[in-house]
Amino acid sequence: MAISSAYIGFLLSFSTFVTLISCHNLPENHVALFIFGDSLFDPGNNNYINTTTVFQANFIPYGETFFKYPTGRFSDGRLIPDFIAQFAGLVIPAYLKPGKHKFTDGVNFASGGAGALVESHQGLVVDLETQIKYFKKVEKSLRQELGDAEAKKMLSSAVYLISVGGNDYLTKNSSSSDEEFVSMVLGNLTVAIKEIYKNGGRKFGFPNLIPLGCLPYMKAKSGGYCNDEATEIAKVHNALLPKTLDKLKKELQGFKYALYNIYQSFTQRLNNPSKYDFKNATTACCGSGLYGGIDSCGGKRGVTEYDLCDNPADFFFFDSYHPSEKAYRQFAELMWAGTTHIVRPYSLKTLFEDKTSSIHHSNVGL
Repeated sequence: MAISSAYIGFLLSFSTFVTLISCHNLPENHVALFIFGDSLFDPGNNNYINTTTVFQANFIPYGETFFKYPTGRFSDGRLIPDFIAQFAGLVIPAYLKPGKHKFTDGVNFASGGAGALVESHQGLVVDLETQIKYFKKVEKSLRQELGDAEAKKMLSSAVYLISVGGNDYLTKNSSSSDEEFVSMVLGNLTVAIKEIYKNGGRKFGFPNLIPLGCLPYMKAKSGGYCNDEATEIAKVHNALLPKTLDKLKKELQGFKYALYNIYQSFTQRLNNPSKYDFKNATTACCGSGLYGGIDSCGGKRGVTEYDLCDNPADFFFFDSYHPSEKAYRQFAELMWAGTTHIVRPYSLKTLFEDKTSSIHHSNVGL
């Protein structure tokens, strides 16, 4: 039977159309990762904002261990989200990095120095509220790229990782009690979670707060001792955060979370570094003064001279505030697949493997 050239042309055109449509479909069981927060998670977004070098790490020796150049991460190498992305087989761009990015694997909005409160380092960082605004822009571009149905499916199966609060407490300048101030911070975090939920998010991951008073910077300021006041407010935060998340679980259908007890992991390594293969958990690898507590790493923050250790992997802290890549890897492994003693009620691995959240679409603002 003869087939007309017009019909052949139609088949070819239809085939091209199907190919174009299918190229927008994501792989089956694809789970993206969206990241919000502060310097524990910032991959270099602060390189591209008008700020001070206090809130930047885009100079040597930052990045020396893994990347071999400074990326803007506050460490000698990778951070927790870098390892989580690696475990999940994803490539996550920094949102503010110039260039055209594909957001189908997710995106990192975190900003060093950022807090849940707009007032924390206001004007010098990308606060959590602004990070959520950026997320909404990404959500809109994903709808345009993938279509509403595919974008909805992607956003509801994605995992949302949030680290925030430390900068709010370290800059607290308020007569409020610790409980009142923590309630304000967690109130803003709740608003952010609900905005992500409205736009499809169902699966979340959170570290609680580290013992803030035992950072080299804080110990140096306190004459060599942990600052109990700073650690106490972190403890209040850590006591109220699970209650906040459990309340959200009751309110929001399909809401699931992994809460990682980074406070416990931190404390264990400070108290017994050799058990976790660290030679030093007191002094920063990079800095100056008592315990390396003067924030001079890189010589671009007012103090030009600084000390630098030979092997950052021997040290728990890389600079006056932040852990080394080795410590971050250990944290990431625990957050990814630790037991319920350290991450609960789910691990991040469980959330990435969970396929049920993608079916909960009620009240999704897409």
